[in-house]
Amino acid sequence: MDKEHSYTIGIDFGTLSARAAVVRVSDGKTLGTAVHAYESAVMDKTLSCADGQELPADFALQNASDYIRAIKETVPAALQEAGVSASEVIALGVDTTSASVVFAAEDGTPMSEIEQFRNNPHAYVKLWKHHGAAEQADRIQSLAAERQEKWLARYGGIISSELLLPKALEVFEKAPEVYKATGAITDAMDWINWRLTGVHKQSAGPSGYKRIYQDGEYPSTEYLEALAEGFGDVYEQKMSAPIVQLAEPVAGLSEEAAEWTGLKVGTTVVAGSIDAHAHALGVNAIEDGVMTIIAGTSSVLLVSDKDFHFVPGVFGTVDGGICPGKWGYEAGQTAVGDIFGWFKDTFVPLRYYEEADEKGINVHDLLTQKAMEQNIGEHGLVALDWHNGNRSILSDPRLAGMVLGKTLSTQPEDIYRALIEASIFGGKTIIDNFVEHGVEIKEVVIAGGLLKNPIYTQGYADVTGLPISISATEQAGALGSAIFAAVAAGAYEDVYEAAAAMGKKIEAKYKPIPENVEAYRPLYETYRELHDYFGRENTDIMHRLRKIRNEARSK
Repeated sequence: MDKEHSYTIGIDFGTLSARAAVVRVSDGKTLGTAVHAYESAVMDKTLSCADGQELPADFALQNASDYIRAIKETVPAALQEAGVSASEVIALGVDTTSASVVFAAEDGTPMSEIEQFRNNPHAYVKLWKHHGAAEQADRIQSLAAERQEKWLARYGGIISSELLLPKALEVFEKAPEVYKATGAITDAMDWINWRLTGVHKQSAGPSGYKRIYQDGEYPSTEYLEALAEGFGDVYEQKMSAPIVQLAEPVAGLSEEAAEWTGLKVGTTVVAGSIDAHAHALGVNAIEDGVMTIIAGTSSVLLVSDKDFHFVPGVFGTVDGGICPGKWGYEAGQTAVGDIFGWFKDTFVPLRYYEEADEKGINVHDLLTQKAMEQNIGEHGLVALDWHNGNRSILSDPRLAGMVLGKTLSTQPEDIYRALIEASIFGGKTIIDNFVEHGVEIKEVVIAGGLLKNPIYTQGYADVTGLPISISATEQAGALGSAIFAAVAAGAYEDVYEAAAAMGKKIEAKYKPIPENVEAYRPLYETYRELHDYFGRENTDIMHRLRKIRNEARSK
């Protein structure tokens, strides 16, 4: 194969938009890109693409048809920018947020596109950050613990409402008419590949992390029937498609999808991956002890190890889940950039916007500039980064954010910096938890939008005491999917060889500054006190407030 003149395409489906990249197989150089924002974005207030009905608290939905429109818009545009012909593209790969769950008919049609369900919220994609199934997740976890189900340890003993099974149970119980008519419950990347190829297969990595597929088995029919009468055959009836391993082909591109993309019929489509996991390949951070942090609207923390370790509070531990031959560990934070955006949109006064306009910068940059003028700890604040619940290590979607220490002299930049620091402290808590349970962390590689924030990047080095490498590409997710595609097409022997040739990172871009390490220590200790007080010892306080809120809203 002439790698210098062979190309793969990666499509990275994020929370708000999709990005396609055309990548040269020989060295991973990105030659063309295109981005498309989803028309319906995230529906968390109203069902805006249908009848506009108000949605319950903690819902986060998407419209599956937005994913297809994104393919049609991005792939041809990226090809045009790259100047690459369809005959030179050897394979295509996709990654998506997860578990973003599609409920589809037997032919793959989303239930939301069937007329009788068009105005039913449960017919739409349940996005990764949909927490409407928190009660179902609690029951799944408690019954598994009671029955001593072996698979529970692979999820740190805690089942998150972000996983697929709680969302499936939610539809079974809350919208039985939708559930009954559903032919397939599938993660978004598998549904997209189904539409691209006409072949429905389920990717092994997401199956392990999000669908509780461990050691070649799903939870037993007996367990599922004890969970809810009539739910025992959910895997057999609605998730029985074959499992395909990461970096292996699903099938060739269909005629319909070839028309969408401008690619050749039969072009190899590789098994889909979770977006964060594709980032790990894109920055060549797949060796043991190298953690990838994908920091954007939320964050995901990934690390591989040759051995299995029981790590409480992780989001999932899967053999071959990130790369073949290694145990892949996943943890995360349900809101990071979303918190900073929420604060900017909700609490920053008009004069800051006016000042930013005068300086020709955006408000985030202005707040960062002002915050960087402070000494560490000068604001006198510590925040908890639970504004969308806690994914790791507490796995409790009913926890809430807070900022402690505000006075009448507190300024917006003080709170903004405290929120950034809280996100770093939350990451440090996750790293400490891994290390305490036997998983080595020797380097951190950060990718994602928050690379642009110097408080965040240097702060991670100072708080963790570790060297921080960074992504050398803005399209690490799409690049990772393109790397998987290159292996599926036979350009490389395995993902390790491919990532070494095609992955992009700048090593040790940020190093710990000793005086900063010491200055952050008492702030982090205070964060951990608050973390344990509200997240472990007195969870009823935040749970009670959320219950009061939900009851008031329902009146």
